[in-house]
Amino acid sequence: MTLTEMRYIVALARERHFGKAAESCHVSQPTLSVALKKVEGQLGAALFERAASDVRITALGERIVAQARRVLEEAVKLEEIAEASGDPMSGQLRVGIIYTIAPYLLPQLIPALSREAPKMPLFLKEDFTGNLIPALKAGELDVIVIALPFAEPGLVAQAVYNEPFRVVVPSVHPWAVRSDVLPDELDGQNLLLLGQGNCFRDQVLESCPRLTAPDALEHSLEGSSLETIRYMVASGAGVAVMPSTAADPLIEREPMVRVLPFAGVQPQRTVGLVWRVTFPRPQAIDAVRAALLACQLPGTTTVR
Repeated sequence: MTLTEMRYIVALARERHFGKAAESCHVSQPTLSVALKKVEGQLGAALFERAASDVRITALGERIVAQARRVLEEAVKLEEIAEASGDPMSGQLRVGIIYTIAPYLLPQLIPALSREAPKMPLFLKEDFTGNLIPALKAGELDVIVIALPFAEPGLVAQAVYNEPFRVVVPSVHPWAVRSDVLPDELDGQNLLLLGQGNCFRDQVLESCPRLTAPDALEHSLEGSSLETIRYMVASGAGVAVMPSTAADPLIEREPMVRVLPFAGVQPQRTVGLVWRVTFPRPQAIDAVRAALLACQLPGTTTVR
């Protein structure tokens, strides 16, 4: 079994979908399918069960995939040893960013990093934290930008900035004339949230303890992105909690909503970088952090 074939089966185990797995490996679906059939033919057993709407991994597949992950991680270390002799500030840097950060960070990060490292173009991948971590460990990404805390052996996490949360309401909402909102007041509102599996949804619920009570979210609605939720708020569908980088710019450009701070201690998230301990280009990580700090992100404060 080749390293490429190992990457295919690991991707399929992660995505549980042939099309998505092929896309993550930058190959066509038939290419991935043919490679999988070849591997299963060599092993004499199926690694996955194919259904009309699902791909399930077999017991043997679980063992093979686990070993393939270990082999790929060791192969990444070999590549990094070889790369260590080159110029750390030149060549592509593969960066993963979660969905609730990328649209608000990238417009400033790209020019800032271009000034810090003009010979280091970026490959960018937006995804959920749960998908970015395996991609980082497998060497598919070099560094990721996610919400902390995070701790896992073999990976380094470094906080960069804190970002407070805001309450965004329709301009016709009774709260629109207020100066702030208590977290517990969100209970009973038509709250607009991101879908299950998004870490920002979990952070919102953690910052407003009453929302974890039974039936607290019976009037809630889900949006696929913060931008979708913003438009839902503007339409009068409900209220939302958004990070300051997404919410504060609306104060001047979106007359159909009002942006309010929380009263008292501000709920917030800490955003930082995560990379492999063995990554041989620490200067590149330093450049990304410097570029992040150079960005003028609304409401954020630097972590010292």
